[in-house]
Amino acid sequence: MSVSVRVRNLEKNFEQYPALRGVSLDVAVGELVALLGPSGSGKTTLLRCIAGLEHQNSGNVFFDDINADQLSLRERRIGFVFQQYALFKHMKVADNIAFGLRARPRATRPTESAIRSRVDELLNLVQLSGLENRFPSQLSGGQRQRVALARALAIEPRVLLLDEPFGALDAKVRKDLRRWLRELHHRTGHTTLFVTHDQEEAFELADRVAILNQGVIEQIGPPAAILNHPATEFISDFVEDIELENNKRDAKFSNVVKLQKHSLPQG
Repeated sequence: MSVSVRVRNLEKNFEQYPALRGVSLDVAVGELVALLGPSGSGKTTLLRCIAGLEHQNSGNVFFDDINADQLSLRERRIGFVFQQYALFKHMKVADNIAFGLRARPRATRPTESAIRSRVDELLNLVQLSGLENRFPSQLSGGQRQRVALARALAIEPRVLLLDEPFGALDAKVRKDLRRWLRELHHRTGHTTLFVTHDQEEAFELADRVAILNQGVIEQIGPPAAILNHPATEFISDFVEDIELENNKRDAKFSNVVKLQKHSLPQG
């Protein structure tokens, strides 16, 4: 069952370097929020603190009204998807997906038949039915990322966290998987945060976008609100960069179309 996420005044330092400086953030149940910003802005550190993979110097993370800092990694029930898939190479697809369920303590571990049923359900959900007996090396990059997502969903996470989930994929596969992830989110309704450096990805996918800069959230809001009403000079420059990239892409596409028209046989 999904929960809300509340981050309050999070501070995280790596030696003398402040990675997070008093970050606060609210994510509603079932919301899809993108953490966007330049390299070193603190977005991955924030995600890892929410997951419990990093321990903040001060501040708190709450799941609904429960202080997540008092929960073990297992008790947090986080589904985490990494950029590089992190699949077990020696395990078949079905065993990778089932890993989190089989790793549970005996008292809470589902029966083997229930695990197989859950794996079949997830293979169908991520559109990989029939590939359960393949090894990761026999899959494309996009297929591996969908296996990684199925594995994260298998444990019925309270929160789904994705760290640059499409960063290792080429542009066309990224675009296809973005559309697919948005549709999947509509179907499952998980509270989801994802880190990306890709502005187009964030603004296309997310309900709201949080833009970080030097360990601070400079602005958070729906994509249209940020694009139309940038709150700071940094955000204004950031949005301008997005528009420039989009204009370049549109001009390139227009030129390709013109060339194709000119190359068509006449008559």
